[in-house]
Amino acid sequence: MPDAVPGPVLFARYAFAPNSHGYCGPHDYNAFFEYGVAGFDDRGLRAMSKQFEGAWPYLELIAEATGLDDPLDRRVVEAYWVGSPRLDQVATRAVGKSMEERFRAKTGAQFSTLAESVLAGSVPHHSFAVFCVYPWTGLLGDGRKTDHALTVLDRCRIRWGQVLAVQGDQVVVESSPLTWDGRRLEIGPPETETVVRSVDGVGMVAELEIGDWVSLHWEWVCDRLTERQVGYLRSFTMRHLRVVNEGNLHAGPAVLLGT
Repeated sequence: MPDAVPGPVLFARYAFAPNSHGYCGPHDYNAFFEYGVAGFDDRGLRAMSKQFEGAWPYLELIAEATGLDDPLDRRVVEAYWVGSPRLDQVATRAVGKSMEERFRAKTGAQFSTLAESVLAGSVPHHSFAVFCVYPWTGLLGDGRKTDHALTVLDRCRIRWGQVLAVQGDQVVVESSPLTWDGRRLEIGPPETETVVRSVDGVGMVAELEIGDWVSLHWEWVCDRLTERQVGYLRSFTMRHLRVVNEGNLHAGPAVLLGT
């Protein structure tokens, strides 16, 4: 079973990897890592979590729509990063209103791209942000930028993998990367990759065993997953890939991050 850590700690475990790469969140990623390792919730961790301007509004949206007072409630955090039935309790109107408040002024006429994605069935899951909001899908057909865009999309989404071997601070897993054939973004056949679970023996996830399912963000292991959670993660990932492939693969969202 996954470790029963508080919601803010679970958030730190998932958010640390992009934070360490400078994509989002507070500048002191070492302190954020230490919170994830320590495994306890306090005001400092909560304050740092609110600095993730991309994720925080989605957490607020999920919490409000599902009757929870705390955006860092573990059930909210899990729904955003991994997925759960809670996401389907968030009305399309609420998602659209949130997108309009956040992005209408920034995108102008390009806002229709996001509106189309929401109307096509998107929910506030991390894969929606990666595939439908961030600029990288729009760069897949841009010649020399394609390979880099595909790599970022694959690393930025939450992936699922099964442990094949544990080698000190590293873990060998079998996972399925994204593929791009010039027209469609898909989940490819399983491959072996080596990921990181700790630094000098210090990590955020307890001991892993061969056969465990884990969630992955960039090069890091985030959490141990149940088979049900793997199913949710796969399902919501595939949902947003369908949204992209069925007419919402545009360069428009690139304006959101100034690219």
